[in-house]
Amino acid sequence: MTALDPASSADAAGELMRPTPPMAHDVSHQTGDVRVCAQTLARHHVTEHGDPTGPVLLLAHGFGAGQNAWNRLLPHFPDHRVITFDHAGSGATDITDFDHDRHGSLTGYAEDVLAICAALDLRQVTYVGHSVSSMIGVLAAAAEPDRFASLVLIAPSARYIDDPATGYLGGFSYEDITELLTSLDSNYYAWSSAMAPVVMGTPDAPELGAELTQSFLGTHPDAARTFARAIFLSDTRVVLPRIAAPVLVLQCRHDALAPEAVGQAVAAALPAGRLVHLRATGHCPHVSAPAETAAAIHQHLSALSALLAPSTRSGASAAAASTAQLPALRLA
Repeated sequence: MTALDPASSADAAGELMRPTPPMAHDVSHQTGDVRVCAQTLARHHVTEHGDPTGPVLLLAHGFGAGQNAWNRLLPHFPDHRVITFDHAGSGATDITDFDHDRHGSLTGYAEDVLAICAALDLRQVTYVGHSVSSMIGVLAAAAEPDRFASLVLIAPSARYIDDPATGYLGGFSYEDITELLTSLDSNYYAWSSAMAPVVMGTPDAPELGAELTQSFLGTHPDAARTFARAIFLSDTRVVLPRIAAPVLVLQCRHDALAPEAVGQAVAAALPAGRLVHLRATGHCPHVSAPAETAAAIHQHLSALSALLAPSTRSGASAAAASTAQLPALRLA
């Protein structure tokens, strides 16, 4: 899959950002080559859970994690066909499969998601992405919209760096991100130990911060450096208006990486976006508040099921046009 040529853009400090363009559609994902499919599933340690005949949920983890990050959420979806996997350079993947050029952009990860969908011939997928995987899913859905029935974006950010030219607040200045990446480069292990508890954001449950720290430390430093730059220097805002399918945006309280204004901006830019506030604090509610997170997803799925019932109009465009019918949901 080949990304469209990115247009250059610069932030207020003059540093070249990486606007992430929509991807060109690649028919090679439809070839059904058995050997290629098997390699894809093995490379990403794709695992299936729940009811193999149920509606499909594809869960994509965030930075410094692996598919084990979903372990607390999985028991809440026994009637779904739930698919988990490890991103390149994360979890149990082989570091030799990590391509620093390809995975130096979020499009590389989106290509991997679409390859997994093709290998399993997935359709009518509800994609659930945490943190950076939210935007990875947006890119994938923009490239192959027919595969996706809806998206659930947990703690998303389309751009982390503030954009004074447009008034966009990403939560970080260019200097903040420069310092963050410099610290990561200097000593990934010390950075992980300091950063992971802040990301988890649950001071009343320090064991969760310790758990995330161990997950960060289990990520290969070279892959982490490349992935971090792909995340914090990306700008996916231009792709959001292209997503016609219904999208649930889950916003936590006191999220150090994706503050309230960021979630609002993501939801507002999506034609069929809906922002839901959770009581959970921090950046990882699927870990710290799995029951609350699952409840919000279940309500989204129930509303989506009614909306896409055979007696109603079908297709993502109809779903987008009818998003106003989805019930309001605020768990604050």
